[in-house]
Amino acid sequence: MKKLITKVALSAILVLPSVLSAEQAKGLNVLINSADTQTQAMAMVLSMMSIKQHNKEVSIVLCGAAGDLADKNVKSTPVKRPDGTESSPQQNLQMLIKLGAKVEVCPLYLPNASKDASVLLEGVTVAKPPKVAGRLLDKDYQNLSF
Repeated sequence: MKKLITKVALSAILVLPSVLSAEQAKGLNVLINSADTQTQAMAMVLSMMSIKQHNKEVSIVLCGAAGDLADKNVKSTPVKRPDGTESSPQQNLQMLIKLGAKVEVCPLYLPNASKDASVLLEGVTVAKPPKVAGRLLDKDYQNLSF
């Protein structure tokens, strides 16, 4: 029994410093390619909470069907919140931009949707793959894909 207690105590001493020094990530890299509005909305909610509640940086890349969220000529469908109110993923995206989120469309979106950068919402730019890859590889950030 004494050996067991000693082993547990020693393990705690070795593990405790790493647990105590663990910090939250600096922010999120959020990749959204789903056309599903609820999935898009959840990505926006988590991004919003990361900025508002945790004061973290958020970078969002919209690909495929999700690229339509960045098109000012396309309106997304509102989603009901648990409190009964509604907002669309596009409205939430615009709020995130105002809060300082970096929002980009993947470089394949515009040419494959027969569009150009003039359709993008204010604050949305075209992603540069080397820079996006660098952010994804940065261990100080968490990556989420929707």
